[in-house]
Amino acid sequence: MKNKKTLVLGATTKPERYANIAIHKLVENGHSVLAIGQNAGEVAGVKIHTKSIPLKNIDTVTLYLNPTRQRDYYNYIIQTKPKRVIFNPGTENPEFYQLLRSNGIAVEVACTLVLLATNQY
Repeated sequence: MKNKKTLVLGATTKPERYANIAIHKLVENGHSVLAIGQNAGEVAGVKIHTKSIPLKNIDTVTLYLNPTRQRDYYNYIIQTKPKRVIFNPGTENPEFYQLLRSNGIAVEVACTLVLLATNQY
């Protein structure tokens, strides 16, 4: 499986949260991971940043933010030019889908954990 540099947006140090589990699974599967969350910390050796960081060569952005909180990141994600954005359950946002597609970014409404578990990531 090819390493897909991934940004986890909505990262958290809380082990019961899906964003946290996703970071662990992405790292276990050999993907380079960057993380941005509300609170600083570290998960599976990945530093959680609390502000937007400069990004290059991002393959995937996986969202763990509700649609209202996503708005603050619209421009940031579009300027990052990832190949795709994964909208995990609870993050569905048709308004953002249109913006991404109009900027040539693929939209995937899926669960990162399921994609990893079924070798579809």
